[in-house]
Amino acid sequence: MKEFELKYGCNPNQKPARIYMNDGSDLPIEILCGRPGYINFLDAFNSWQLVKELKEATGLPSAASFKHVSPTSAAVGLPLPEKLKKAVFEDDIEGLDDSPLGCAYARARGTDRMCSFGDWVALSEVCDVTTAKMIKREVSDGIIAPGYEPEALEILKSKRGGKYNIVRIDRDYIPELQERKQVFGITFEQGRNNFKIDASLLRNIVTAKKELPPEAITDLIISLITLKYTQSNSVCYAYGGQAIGVGAGQQSRIHCTRLAGSKADTWFLRQSDKVLGLKFREGIGRPDRDNVIDGYINRNEEDVCADGVWQRYFAERPEPFTDEEQREYLDGIDGVSLGSDAFFPFSDNIERAKKSGVRYVAEPGGSIRDDAVISCCDRYGMVMAFTGMRLFHH
Repeated sequence: MKEFELKYGCNPNQKPARIYMNDGSDLPIEILCGRPGYINFLDAFNSWQLVKELKEATGLPSAASFKHVSPTSAAVGLPLPEKLKKAVFEDDIEGLDDSPLGCAYARARGTDRMCSFGDWVALSEVCDVTTAKMIKREVSDGIIAPGYEPEALEILKSKRGGKYNIVRIDRDYIPELQERKQVFGITFEQGRNNFKIDASLLRNIVTAKKELPPEAITDLIISLITLKYTQSNSVCYAYGGQAIGVGAGQQSRIHCTRLAGSKADTWFLRQSDKVLGLKFREGIGRPDRDNVIDGYINRNEEDVCADGVWQRYFAERPEPFTDEEQREYLDGIDGVSLGSDAFFPFSDNIERAKKSGVRYVAEPGGSIRDDAVISCCDRYGMVMAFTGMRLFHH
């Protein structure tokens, strides 16, 4: 296939639209079902790069959930603790522990379920039946993977009335070294960001504490590779083999750190006994449960515990999850990793990170206030590595 005509570009008024190879060669993809759009393909190609690099860096099957050209999460195929299975609504999937790819997907899709509503899925491996069964019951726009087991493909083709977007990509495709795009009729050209992220990037530890356990190294690698494909400015918290909070596209780094930290907090709180013990009414769908749980934790637009409201969602009236209870729960969290795509200009980012259990940090360094940031890390017994490499993505 030399080119693929799109219904429209980013918006319905942006026509005509297509994808094609600038050198006239065949596209490295095959569309097995559906008709992906412009933004679908932006998500597909960015997310594929992420999971491909994550697999290469960790050796583990990887998955990502993308939305509006940034990941909501990325994860590797480690088994899920029972509480996490329940928190991400995957405790009923038989054989999940036997599918590392399924575990990666369950983690990635379950991290920020509200933001993953209508996501694009990327898998580093051939999609198996277990993973396909989980994807089928989620609201999702499409998937990209290097292949699909025959039964898994049939399961996915049954989504959205047979219109689910399914893309197969050539695992061996290597893009040109130079990349180009146009803005306002002006062409930009730059070398592709082929910078390799692995454990060697974490050798320059600048804090008094120097020990990085293996699991922290893995989490920091996940965080940094996730940031490589996240709209900047960006910050990513990671824990247990997955990104648990991504703050993308903020103009101020502290806002990235706060946004990502609040998402990480919500991820942890979803696994608390108080949230896992909520008694939902029969027939409440998965997306509605996501919204209600987020409202219960963060007390958003409506008080889901209020009289006249709780009856719409719960079989029993829940006790409010107070600020004091949440703070006590979060104060017991430790060992979280934090990556930043550029240096922290102020120590307030470390102060906020501490509230979400951060113990390990990776950032480029190079700020005139590096000493203040290092001192703040030392005060809290954190380990911080300067990577020396900025990871902006636009």
